[in-house]
Amino acid sequence: MAYQDWPYAGFPGTAISPTTLLPEVVDAEACDQALSTTQDPADRIFVLLARGRVAEAAEAVADARVADPVSFRLQLLDADVLRATHHTERAVARLKCLAADIASTAMESWVHQQLGKVHFSAGNYPAAVRSFSTALDQRVAFGEDAAVIYASTVAVRRALDLAESSPA
Repeated sequence: MAYQDWPYAGFPGTAISPTTLLPEVVDAEACDQALSTTQDPADRIFVLLARGRVAEAAEAVADARVADPVSFRLQLLDADVLRATHHTERAVARLKCLAADIASTAMESWVHQQLGKVHFSAGNYPAAVRSFSTALDQRVAFGEDAAVIYASTVAVRRALDLAESSPA
């Protein structure tokens, strides 16, 4: 699958790898240009994670959460830092609490997508399939943008492929 077929990751110059299901910077120039114009700390944290600079992302998300502890996006990024640092149980617990807070809203799909990513990264493919499927169903039900529906579709297919090929 060529980069142009990868799901859009939500920030210019980034895309979701259909293999790892993690965002990557695929156009550094576009990404850097967009970063130079944003004031949102979540954008910077997202790009740090996409570049694999987890320690810097962890520090940045901690600082940003002090300034804005209730930011939904920062809470998702905080869980993504936990995923990236292999704190799977903490990430899952944090996301489940967040899901309960926003149950039955369009934002809940973002939590399930992130939860799927945590399970997928930990090698728990059946749980990843369930979370990604829930996210996909919710995104369709709420009429979300085609790009996020496509991202969930790719994630479900990849997790399902690995779940079916993994020993039981």
